[in-house]
Amino acid sequence: MDFELNDDQQAYIASARAFSENELAPHAAQWDADSVFAKEALRAAGGLGFMGMYTPEAAGGLGMGRLDASLIVEELAKGCTTTAAFLTIHNMATAMIGKYCQQAIVDEWCPDLVAGEKLASYCLTEPGAGSDAGSLRTSAQLEGDAYLVNGSKVFISGAGETEVLVVMTRTGDVGPKGITALMIPADAEGVQYGKKEHKMGWNAQPTRMITFDNVRVPVSQRLGEEGQGFAIAMEGLDGGRINIATCSVGTAQRAIQDATSYVLERNQFDTPIADFQNTQFKLADMLTELVAARQMIRLAASKLDNKDPQATTYCAMAKRFATDVGFTVCNDSLQLLGGYGYIKEYPMERYVRDTRVHQILEGTNEIMRVIVGRKLLMDGALEVIQ
Repeated sequence: MDFELNDDQQAYIASARAFSENELAPHAAQWDADSVFAKEALRAAGGLGFMGMYTPEAAGGLGMGRLDASLIVEELAKGCTTTAAFLTIHNMATAMIGKYCQQAIVDEWCPDLVAGEKLASYCLTEPGAGSDAGSLRTSAQLEGDAYLVNGSKVFISGAGETEVLVVMTRTGDVGPKGITALMIPADAEGVQYGKKEHKMGWNAQPTRMITFDNVRVPVSQRLGEEGQGFAIAMEGLDGGRINIATCSVGTAQRAIQDATSYVLERNQFDTPIADFQNTQFKLADMLTELVAARQMIRLAASKLDNKDPQATTYCAMAKRFATDVGFTVCNDSLQLLGGYGYIKEYPMERYVRDTRVHQILEGTNEIMRVIVGRKLLMDGALEVIQ
């Protein structure tokens, strides 16, 4: 078992780190303060291939595995958590289109999506169906050669600013088997956008409700077969859980770096804070848990890449652990800065605000525990961990 990164992976990290330091970090605070959606930065990321990381090569993407993509996302999150997180959502939706849509749709949309010239939103969550994706109610009624879509989606990242929507709809009976995925242009007649939500964090990307009122969607814009939507959604969620966990780890790494610099410079009682045993113990625990979270993410990503039958369980464990650790590390880093950590002149409070939602996204951490617990009780501990 080799834990070392190969030359290609080191190159991915170097490229992403340079982009993060030059194009994201210098602007992140202003984007947050002014609620700016960094479309120019996303377009620039497209020029490096970061907007189509695991979109199939046949659709113009890089066809990366989840492990390699996570190395890039971690570096991007160090520069701007919110922009990196949206980039992963766009990647998920674009990969779904590239993998499951008819060739004519792929040819029409994927070049611009992969280049970052157009952006995609992913529409799963509903007012009455959050973590329980199988109970969604947005309907798609087949009439001739098109579906009529009615219903609402909430908490949709990028809504109102993106060009295409990947929407999970109900075409059949209650339950997972009745769900179908559709690709809908964001400006289609009958698509309506709610107010821009005022959030605790993630201010550098818009979040809105989307309502579908008799939106006509040609059958040619379906992803896969009718009834395949839940499987497509779950496939996306496994990777999405790795992505959001990685965003937590990247941000937490940056928080530790900032906190370490601060305690080396700040004196109390004529002594650098870094010399206090309590500070050293705190930093040691923070770093240890962060490294553990990173390795758990990479293990889960590797299992997903290798189509391991336990991949979903490992993705759930990694998401739960890494997002909890990431938030705690950011919060503890803020504490080390004392009052300075609480003011917006320093980025620490933004790290805390931006990572808090990661414990909710892509299935709450309570749902992650349900997934792991059920698998454990069904198959037994030895089956899960082997």
